[in-house]
Amino acid sequence: MFALGLAVSVGVLRFINVAHGDLIVLISFIFLSLTETLGLPLWLSVPLLLPIGAFVGWALQRGLFQRAADHNEMQIILVTFGLSVVIQNALQGIYGADTQKVTAGGIELLSLRVTDTLNIGVLPLMVFVTAIAMIFALEQFLYRTRLGTMVRAIADDPASARLVGLSATKLFAVAMAVVGLTVAIAGGYMAIWTNFDPTSGPSRLLIAFEVVVLAGLGSFWGVLAGGIIIAGAQTIGASYDSAFQVLGGHIVFLLIFLVRPQGLFPK
Repeated sequence: MFALGLAVSVGVLRFINVAHGDLIVLISFIFLSLTETLGLPLWLSVPLLLPIGAFVGWALQRGLFQRAADHNEMQIILVTFGLSVVIQNALQGIYGADTQKVTAGGIELLSLRVTDTLNIGVLPLMVFVTAIAMIFALEQFLYRTRLGTMVRAIADDPASARLVGLSATKLFAVAMAVVGLTVAIAGGYMAIWTNFDPTSGPSRLLIAFEVVVLAGLGSFWGVLAGGIIIAGAQTIGASYDSAFQVLGGHIVFLLIFLVRPQGLFPK
């Protein structure tokens, strides 16, 4: 889920959003505020995250990213790096540096008994099913709808697309709103799944970037495969030593990248 929004940024919007992980953490803190500060129930807070995430993505593209992209590619990378720093410091100033977590009524502890020796966690299963649904919906939007076709056209050849009357500013804002939706879902699940703090964003960005590179540019189902590979490597690494959990994923990423630098499923 972390990597899916980044894959849209890289594959459709053609830029690397350095603040992508921090936006996910921002959504997690917004989720925390809705449930604990405002006292809203979980069933109401979760749907509210979707329009919030979409609006944040749309507003950033219209108000910040598009202006930077009009100058050059390096400019927008520097702008997103600055945005990352701003988000981290703002969150620390508002919430402090302590780790936080959203309680979801114990759903993170529930499991389904399959056999005497096998149980499947309810929350991990929900994450997996939701990830598949997100990828399917994204593919349908980009490749089966008129709006999605226009977004891909303006991304592939902006000059030609403008000649037939397409607005890059409006369409890129739509694409970034879609990224915001994926960020909202990922941030909501992360807030329930694990602890987070204002500086958690860069570590999420690094793993998401590795998954996108493994997947191959433009391949959303490859993102799912890449995520499973990185997760499997981290699990195997952790089985030897907890210090090797993250390192295991990085090592597998580098090995696969050396063999297939174009990614597993490039489009």
